Amino acid sequence: HVLKDSATHYAKTGKVPEMKSLLLSPRNIELMARKFSQMRGAALKVGQMLSFQDNSILPPDIQKILLRVQNNAHYMPADQLEKTISFELGDNWRSRLFASFDDIPIAAASIGQVHTAVTKKELDQVVVKVQYPGVADSIDSDLDNILTLLTSTKLLPPGMFLEKSIANARVELKWECDYIREATNVVRYKEMLQNELAFEVPKIYHDLSDEHVLTMQRMKGIEIAKGDWSQEIKNKISAEIMRLTLMEIYKFRFMQTDPNWANFLYNAETDKIELLDFGACREFDKSFTIPYTNTLRAAIKEDREAAKKYSIELGFLTGLESDAMTEAHIDSIMVLGEPFRESNNNGLYDFESQTITDRVRTNIKLMLNERLTPPPEETYSLHRKLSGAYLLCARMKAKIPSKKIFHEVIGLNYE
Repeated sequence: HVLKDSATHYAKTGKVPEMKSLLLSPRNIELMARKFSQMRGAALKVGQMLSFQDNSILPPDIQKILLRVQNNAHYMPADQLEKTISFELGDNWRSRLFASFDDIPIAAASIGQVHTAVTKKELDQVVVKVQYPGVADSIDSDLDNILTLLTSTKLLPPGMFLEKSIANARVELKWECDYIREATNVVRYKEMLQNELAFEVPKIYHDLSDEHVLTMQRMKGIEIAKGDWSQEIKNKISAEIMRLTLMEIYKFRFMQTDPNWANFLYNAETDKIELLDFGACREFDKSFTIPYTNTLRAAIKEDREAAKKYSIELGFLTGLESDAMTEAHIDSIMVLGEPFRESNNNGLYDFESQTITDRVRTNIKLMLNERLTPPPEETYSLHRKLSGAYLLCARMKAKIPSKKIFHEVIGLNYE
């Protein structure tokens, strides 16, 4: 299509049009949106990674395409659903395993859809996640196509190290397609949080799960960003999620890295935050978490020298950057530490009136044009979660004792 448009344009004007303007003609946007919708899992993942780094970097047209993909959920036809589950759980799975199974999914996500059901054995209310056939096999080619498309359009700044982002997306998507791995993550998470009163992790039904079908306890809460709660409850939810994020980094070195707030429910009856979706969990090595938390400590103490030293140790900086780039990087680290610094009004940090996210954005613009080295691989998912926690607190207009939480979970002494 692009070549055809190009020829037409040349015939009419005698000029060869720019690749960028051609690709983003209304008709091609329509075609791209359709193409991306077929590669839903991969397109959403890349969209999530890029837009997390900063929405204002993405051209509005690309944002438009990704938004279309996001809202464009396809359900499996009934016979395909039947076939997919039979392949995983065996013939006559309905009558053997379930007292009831609702054929109409309650949700369609990027790589699968979710059904409600009742188990035959325990008569428990469960949700059954069923993966779309072929998703796992198409990850590589889908991501290659997206990479080609985004690099040929020259739409993104060089410092984004797109290849690196795509490689990271490849790993995470393959993890998310493996429901056996996810089941293991849930069990591990449940053990980690067994003494934490604020959280609830669903029970897994191993006999009703396999590589592409996952059955777990149905949680009864409401999505945290959708509930109509008092400010006091919103503060509590925000504080607990901030605490959990810091514990994941430092105490567990194991993190659920997807800050899609639809995966966090609040149950007013039990007063617990219910956690869902553990496909994108990952482990962190001490060799990463120690310099990383030292960098956060430096940010809180506003110790620019230490922030630079630990950034070089982590691989954020090579030490050969321009002064402007080094300063911008250190500035953005200082900003990250802000909620954990001195807080006024009774030791609470007011996320409603903060400008952190905007200031990090301003620095990212410069850094994306001057960065000499891609950020450490671990930070893609970690920063998605950490900035996600900041954004959630802002959305909840929360005032939380974040300084106290940091002291309790991580502490200020360098290691």
